[in-house]
Amino acid sequence: MTTAPTVNGQVIGQAHYATRAVLESLLAATGTTFHQSVALNATADSGGRIERPGLVDRMTSTLKIDPTAVETVLTGLIAQGLLAEEPGDPARLAMTAAGSELHRTHRAALSEVTARLYADLPAEDLATAGRVLTEVTARANAVLAGG
Repeated sequence: MTTAPTVNGQVIGQAHYATRAVLESLLAATGTTFHQSVALNATADSGGRIERPGLVDRMTSTLKIDPTAVETVLTGLIAQGLLAEEPGDPARLAMTAAGSELHRTHRAALSEVTARLYADLPAEDLATAGRVLTEVTARANAVLAGG
């Protein structure tokens, strides 16, 4: 009988990088980067409109990248016609029809792959993993914040 590996940063990292590689291969089919998909997801999750400073904060805190990198992503999405600045309020971004369609395409492809990746895993195990990983993330963020 094979013993399951102890959960540690290496095991978590391997799962992260393997699933991220799957996601990036799906995104590559549409010429979208991971960071662009995060910005589109956050905007869609906010009802298709989002305050630019809030989006920058969200992306810097979750992706651990600097605000300049986020602004570069947002500028690119605007140039591609996937996001637009609200008329008269450049601090507010909105999904365009093209951005919404691309987001739907990504979500559909990702839903299909996610179903395959998590198929047959017990709900209790997934719930436990979710709680543990959420706590590890909170603790790591506290360390980064100097706590």
